[in-house]
Amino acid sequence: MFSITLGSLVKRIVAIPRAFKMSDLERILSNNKAAEELLNSLKLELKTIKEEQVQRKIAELKVENDSLRIQVEAYKKKLIALEVAQGKVQIPVPTPEEVLAGAGPASVVVKTETAAPPAAAAAPVKVKVESSEAAATKPAQTPKQPNENKQPKEKKPKKEKPAGEGKQPAAASAAAEEPPIDVGRLDMRVGRIVEVSRHPDADSLYVEKIDCGEANPRTVISGLVKFVPIEQMQNRMVVALCNLKPAKMRGILSEAMVMCASTPDKVEILAPPEGAVPGDLVHVEGFPRVPDAVMNPKKKIFETVAPDLKTNGQLVACYKEGTFVVPGKGPVKAQTLANVQVK
Repeated sequence: MFSITLGSLVKRIVAIPRAFKMSDLERILSNNKAAEELLNSLKLELKTIKEEQVQRKIAELKVENDSLRIQVEAYKKKLIALEVAQGKVQIPVPTPEEVLAGAGPASVVVKTETAAPPAAAAAPVKVKVESSEAAATKPAQTPKQPNENKQPKEKKPKKEKPAGEGKQPAAASAAAEEPPIDVGRLDMRVGRIVEVSRHPDADSLYVEKIDCGEANPRTVISGLVKFVPIEQMQNRMVVALCNLKPAKMRGILSEAMVMCASTPDKVEILAPPEGAVPGDLVHVEGFPRVPDAVMNPKKKIFETVAPDLKTNGQLVACYKEGTFVVPGKGPVKAQTLANVQVK
């Protein structure tokens, strides 16, 4: 009845755990393989995302570089046009290809040789005219005095008038080199109010310390107490006019002026574009930036420019048709005041 031998029974008992062990091992290997495949897939996706981000950043930088290059070329052309109008000789700079080819320096030498003779030729013409006039007057005197002993007297009086006449063209050329009176003569920069308090001797004035990207903040007196709460002044970004002659206001020296859009009833501080930092220069499109170190009050530069400083319909500060901009960052704007005076 019981025909199972002891040996076969042992074999069956041993075979059962082996079957269980093999299935567990196969499952573990299968899970391990699936995990490796998932890990490789994630690595590939991460690599693809990184490459896409790099390419996107490269494209953005290329667009930004192209924009900056166009702006630089535009300002360069305006500067060259201004220099040409003032009579300055333009000498072309050789390109890297011309330098490698050996043609660059030769082209520069040719330009300098052709540019120099007109100036040199202009001076001798004036001297010849003066000498011819002198010669025209002297022969009229020689027939009356035929004695040859008086000829040295004719040579000696080299009248000093030509020297005086030479100084006048020099003064005229110096005046011609002065830039025209426009907004380009104003040194406007981005600043940040790092400290503000009420003026001890004037209820309507603030005393501000403004960081304009220099070694020390500038002290600025502003009549904004009635229009801007002191809480809104602290750490505020502004546009500061930095080359006015410093002047005392109620005993405190003011070293700049905060530019604002203004009406009789409301005043708004002009806001630099997002991303601007203290010390950024403010340009006006169409007008090369050639600011005086300190504007001479006798020349009334700011008084001449001020009537054309306004905001346009888009709230952007303008001089005539040119808009205030921080290159590469954007325009300077008021908050709500359109088509009003800027001062």
